[in-house]
Amino acid sequence: MKKIVLTALAAALCLSSLSAAKAKKEKLIKIGVIQLVEHSALDANYKGFVDGLAEAGYVDGQNIKIDYQNAQGEQANCVTIAEKLINNRSDLIFAIATPAAQAVANLTSSIPILVSSVTDPESAKLVKSNKAPGTNVSGTSDLTPCAAQITLLKKLVPSAKKVGILFCSNEQNSYFQAKLAEDACKKNGLDFVEATVSNSNEIQQVTQNLCGKVDAIYCPTDNMMAAGMTLVSQIATDNKVPTIVGEEGMVKNGALATYGINYYELGKQTAKMAVEVLRDGKKPADMPIQYLDKCDLSVNEATAKKLGITVPADL
Repeated sequence: MKKIVLTALAAALCLSSLSAAKAKKEKLIKIGVIQLVEHSALDANYKGFVDGLAEAGYVDGQNIKIDYQNAQGEQANCVTIAEKLINNRSDLIFAIATPAAQAVANLTSSIPILVSSVTDPESAKLVKSNKAPGTNVSGTSDLTPCAAQITLLKKLVPSAKKVGILFCSNEQNSYFQAKLAEDACKKNGLDFVEATVSNSNEIQQVTQNLCGKVDAIYCPTDNMMAAGMTLVSQIATDNKVPTIVGEEGMVKNGALATYGINYYELGKQTAKMAVEVLRDGKKPADMPIQYLDKCDLSVNEATAKKLGITVPADL
């Protein structure tokens, strides 16, 4: 009789353990991620987000399940991915870059959405205002110091008279930054001309045409230009035209310099907001858009050498 009781108890304990394991598995928090395209800034943004969650105790495969999807630069893919993440009942969606954020925000008003690598969520119509979102969307802005970047251009290329502002016509946030850059050019006594591309196939021709008209090129934190920066910088440098850009990854791919934000740290900052949503029950509607305070100077010394530019000692 004693043996039978012990056997029954063991079986009960086994079933209890299996039930607990199953319950634990079922309680995994689903985090959907939609990234517009692969390039160093957005990749760093995503890595910072994952690392930031892990530091807070949210580890993929343990207590959260991250479903990472990349749209490969295609707007149609953004919509398809957004639908998938919503249908899978994600507990939170992390959208990297404006078109990705717009795609998912247009399809759900109930799932919490945190965005990053979005310059101005308000003008992108993701929130009612950056200070008081009032929607299911909040997150972090990658607004860079455009004015400081134009000042940097003036310092590195003091002979420059005319600047070409090169960006993708399909990105609302690029227009926002271009306007800031134009205002900075006016304050620095620089003429400027806009040059836009609508797809990657136009980058080579537009850049070549621009090189014959300007003394320097400025590219904001534009996803298409970031993905094509190796080509842009090669053409510009071969034509002895310096390129000042919006972020460090573009400098690593051949641009001359930037004074910009750290996208990895931006991702970690967004992760802190995610923890507040998941653990503390905060609503994106009540969470102001956040910004990074610190910016870093990056100079591509190899490009500077090819251009014959000596970086001032105070930089």
